[in-house]
Amino acid sequence: MVRVTHSATYAQNGMLEAVARLEASLVDRMQKLVETESPSDDKAAVNRCVAEAAEMGAALGAWVMRHRQRAFGDVLELRFSAQRSGRNSRQGGSERDGRGPLLLLGHLDTVWPLGTLRNMPFRIAEGRAWGPGTLDMKAGVSMGLTAIEALKECGELRRPVVFLLNSDEEVGSTVSRPITEKLAQECAAVFVLEPAQGLEGAYKTARKGVGDYKLRVQGVASHAGVDFERGHSAVYELAYQMEKVRGFTELERGLTVNAGVVRGGTRTNVVAAEAEAEIDVRIARAKDAARIGRRMRGLRVRDRGCVLEVTGGMNRPPMERSRGTVALFRRAATLAEQMGFVLTEAATGGGSDGNFTAALGVPTLDGMGAVGEGAHASHESVVLKDLVPRTALLAEMIRTS
Repeated sequence: MVRVTHSATYAQNGMLEAVARLEASLVDRMQKLVETESPSDDKAAVNRCVAEAAEMGAALGAWVMRHRQRAFGDVLELRFSAQRSGRNSRQGGSERDGRGPLLLLGHLDTVWPLGTLRNMPFRIAEGRAWGPGTLDMKAGVSMGLTAIEALKECGELRRPVVFLLNSDEEVGSTVSRPITEKLAQECAAVFVLEPAQGLEGAYKTARKGVGDYKLRVQGVASHAGVDFERGHSAVYELAYQMEKVRGFTELERGLTVNAGVVRGGTRTNVVAAEAEAEIDVRIARAKDAARIGRRMRGLRVRDRGCVLEVTGGMNRPPMERSRGTVALFRRAATLAEQMGFVLTEAATGGGSDGNFTAALGVPTLDGMGAVGEGAHASHESVVLKDLVPRTALLAEMIRTS
């Protein structure tokens, strides 16, 4: 059992005290989820993790729905009814106060392949929990479940809660996005349990939108020594196009374009017939999506012996710092102060499923999961002393919404 030593502070705050009593369960949930490896591209593995999380939710009284998928793991929907006298609503609807439920949003897939645990086992050391997927984001999932448990034990689950756990977030959310958007439109607010920003644990009030483009060039092959002049190099043409694309970056607008992967050619003595580049685009403003799309598709070949094809587009809209999101953050900061710590806000260049819900106009607050570092890296870890206060803050945000 892991304990942090703030008992005096906890005694002054009922929710902190309630979550502190459940700390061992929180860590146990996290360990079970981490040790159930779930790489995005392994449907069976993700579904084992989905089954584990579904069992945890059912034990807390959730109505469980598995949205079956073919290409990826199933998407898990857990619905928790608001506590009241009389029978509970099976669907966890909003009839109590006429407002929509709250949506807790997360994912169970990770970037780590099966077998990673052999070299990166789950362990507790140096005041942290270590292991693949701890920070991103199985600790956040465990925090969400524990916050619900604390609220139910205190008789304070005043609002219905929908807890959606996606299976393909790390690879673009292609199958889960329609489900996320549909549920978000039924909800009053969205709390995203992705990791907080940095070791200071800032909540995220803005995220950049993410785009993926591919440039493909078809050239004409020839012998580099015998028929050099008959060739039209796809590699040279692609190099020219990448230089053009580099000029699309506008740092002052928060717009960046990066050619991250480049392929081309077959042998050094052959004028290359094919080449391609994978381009990452980040935007801070929604209106820049169409603008960068026009510029990418407006590219034209310099060598008329080559053919250029541009595919792809924006995958996630930006999460802009909206009035609704700011209101949520300010309430969270006030609650954090009452619990004895300072909460800050941050913007990040990375995307999450919160980008989708924010773009719909639903107030969305992100980064409400664990504090730690090393997401997607071998030193991925969660700071244990922050688990109880951050889970208690999440519970208070649910209670006061």
